[in-house]
Amino acid sequence: MHRLRSHAVRRLSWGVADQAASSLTNLAVSLYLVRTLGAAQFGAFSLAYVSYGFALNASRGLATDPLLVRFSATDVATWRRAVTSCTGTAVAVGLATGACALAAAAVLSGTTREAFLALGITLPGLMLQDSWRYSFFALGRGSWAFVNDTIWALVMLPALVLLRVTGHADVFWFVLAWGAAACVAAAAGSLQARAVPKLSGTWGWLKRHRDLGPRYFAEGATSSAAPQLRTYGIGLILGLAAVGYVQAAGTVMGPVTVLFLGMSLVAIPEAARVLHRSPRRLPLFCVLLSGGLTAAALAWGVLLLIALPRGLGDLVLGRVWRLTYPLVLPLAFFFVCQGVAGGASAGLHALGAARRSLRSIIVTSVALVGFSLAGAVTGGVVGAMRGTAVAGVVGALATWWQFRAALRESGHVITGRRRWTGRPAGRHRRARPGPGQP
Repeated sequence: MHRLRSHAVRRLSWGVADQAASSLTNLAVSLYLVRTLGAAQFGAFSLAYVSYGFALNASRGLATDPLLVRFSATDVATWRRAVTSCTGTAVAVGLATGACALAAAAVLSGTTREAFLALGITLPGLMLQDSWRYSFFALGRGSWAFVNDTIWALVMLPALVLLRVTGHADVFWFVLAWGAAACVAAAAGSLQARAVPKLSGTWGWLKRHRDLGPRYFAEGATSSAAPQLRTYGIGLILGLAAVGYVQAAGTVMGPVTVLFLGMSLVAIPEAARVLHRSPRRLPLFCVLLSGGLTAAALAWGVLLLIALPRGLGDLVLGRVWRLTYPLVLPLAFFFVCQGVAGGASAGLHALGAARRSLRSIIVTSVALVGFSLAGAVTGGVVGAMRGTAVAGVVGALATWWQFRAALRESGHVITGRRRWTGRPAGRHRRARPGPGQP
């Protein structure tokens, strides 16, 4: 047990390290581009980046999320056979979304056209690189994902500097260099895994996991759309300045965001391994995971409340920190609620309860938009953040409610000496007994 715990902690640490490296690289690139390109071209890059995020949601929902759920507790040979179809599906998503980006470029003009043209060319490689990242975590090799993201950064950063030195500092070449570096990392991922993406396996992969893929795709789209709708709504109700204060508050919560994203890379594979080895321990694992995430969010929120008035606010946010400070407490409470829900969310995915996972995301997203905008109307920007905090409570309760229901359906809840039994979660069929079996 001590060895298993140490291995789990090591895998969780690699998840946080990989996400930290990825986030820091994205931050460095964004700061470099905004200083190099100017407002208009950086805006075009931002539009391309948002489109890239949509493609990522599609790829993860259809390709890598089913892999995390169903192939995190398998041997290397089984994983390698599955990952060829998984990564092939990611490439297929990249080709489809890349074609859409090229079609958009054909009807657009100016710098936006150039950004979408470069994005369309490189989207297959971008999707493949991200699929290798998640595939390595499914295998429990987070260090491989860290190396792969490091390769991307080491290729990309010198290329961006070279473009500026040679006088090619425009959005087309920057997006192309960013995507081409991901293609190099994607090729390195094939060498690391000793597997080649198999486009011909796409249809079979989608068909075998049709009970998971479409729901996970809808889940990702819903969870990413809700914050955007909230931001747009606050801007329409209260103006752009209010949006700036909300974004500033989110910026100071950045370390917690990195931690949560990093843990999400490994929480589902770890939960799947616990379910495979000892199903009775899954609820305990989810409780401990939620406890750790909650404690981290709570500690960071208390630190900000103490340190911001003592110089950190002026250092990090400048003159806007005083108007941002009242938003920190409700936003920190929202992150605490996200931590509470984190364990249950990982458990839902480990069980393959895609229908219930989607329900919890829909409830959380509707609550986030509804309560935040209602708070903005009644209490300004502080009211909007208080509404966000209320939505966090609703989301945490909904997620744990759905997780408990999924446990009952799967037969892994023990009450006294009786086991709750019922139909398996989702649309899984029970295996037929073999010869000689009852």
